[in-house]
Amino acid sequence: MRRRDFITALSGAAVALPRGARAQQAEPMRRIGVLMTLTRDNAEGQARLASLRQGLEALGWIEGRNIQIDDRWAGDDLERLRSQATELINLKSEVIVAGGSRAFVVLQQQTRVIPIVFVAAAGTVEHGFVSNAARPAGNLTGYTTFDSFALAGKLLGMLKEIAPAVARTVLVMYRGHPSLPGYRQQLEADAPALGVVSTAVDATTTADLERIVETLARERNGGLVFPADQFNIQNRDFIIALAARHRLPAIYAYRTHVAAGGLMSYGIDFSALYRPAAGYVDRILKGEKPADLPVQSPTKYELTINLKTAKALGLTISPTLLARADEVIE
Repeated sequence: MRRRDFITALSGAAVALPRGARAQQAEPMRRIGVLMTLTRDNAEGQARLASLRQGLEALGWIEGRNIQIDDRWAGDDLERLRSQATELINLKSEVIVAGGSRAFVVLQQQTRVIPIVFVAAAGTVEHGFVSNAARPAGNLTGYTTFDSFALAGKLLGMLKEIAPAVARTVLVMYRGHPSLPGYRQQLEADAPALGVVSTAVDATTTADLERIVETLARERNGGLVFPADQFNIQNRDFIIALAARHRLPAIYAYRTHVAAGGLMSYGIDFSALYRPAAGYVDRILKGEKPADLPVQSPTKYELTINLKTAKALGLTISPTLLARADEVIE
C-alpha cells in the first residue's frame, strides 16, 4: 500500500470510530422508578433490587447505558412513601416497580396512567385492586405473594403443629396494611378448629411491638404470627429478640428470620420474584400494555425450621414435621 493511501485509510478509520461511539451514546435512555417500603440500608431490600437489576441486564437493559433506575426507600414512613411516589411520577418514569403492598397502593392512588409492576404485593385480587388476574385492567400487573387470605390459617396451623401447647396467638402487621382485615377474618374462621384464640393487631413502631409481645407474654401458652409485611422485615432482629426474651414460639413468612434465630418460617423467596418482574418491565418498555400481562402467583412455599431455637424453647419437633421441612437449620 502506498504511503498516501495508508494515511487516507487511517484518517477514515479515525473518523468512523467517533461516529460509532456517537451512535452508541445516542441509544435512548429509558427511565424506571422503584418504590420500596424498606430502608436503603436493609439487606433484604438491596437483595431484591439486585435481583431486579440482574433480570434487566439479562434482557439487555444496562444501567447508565440505556436505562436509568430511580430507586426510593421509604421505610415505615407513610408520608415519605407518598411523597416519593409523587417524586417518581414527576420524574416521568416510564414504568414504576412497586415493592410490597403499601408501595403499590400508594402508587395506584396517585396514577392510573404510568404502568405499575407490583412485586410481592399481597392479595391484589382479594382487595379488589385487580378484578381479573388473567387480564388485569388499567395500568397494573405484577407478581403477587398469594391468592387468598387462607395463608393466615396455614401459618397458624403450622405454629400449632410445632408448639402444640399454644392456646392464644397474635398476628402482627403494619397499621393500615391492606391485608390485615382479611387476615383477621380468616383467623376468626380457622382458629376455633385449632383450639386457639387468635387476634390480628397492627403496629407502627418498635414500642408497639414491645407492648404487643409483653401483653401476650403475661398469659400462658402464647404464640406469634408474623406474615409477609415489609414492617416485619425492617424490624426483624428486634422481633426475634423479643420472642426469645419472652420465650414465645413464632412463625414468620421469611426464611431470613429463621436464619437470624427465629423458630420457623413458611413462605416464598421474595427476592426471586424481582428477577421475573424485570421481564414485565422489559415487555412494557417494548410497547406491551400492563392489562395484557397476567398477574402471576407463586407456586412453591418453603418450610424452614431452626432446631437450636426450638431446643431453647423446649420444643420437640416431630419427625413428620422435620421430614416436610425444606431446610433445617441446626
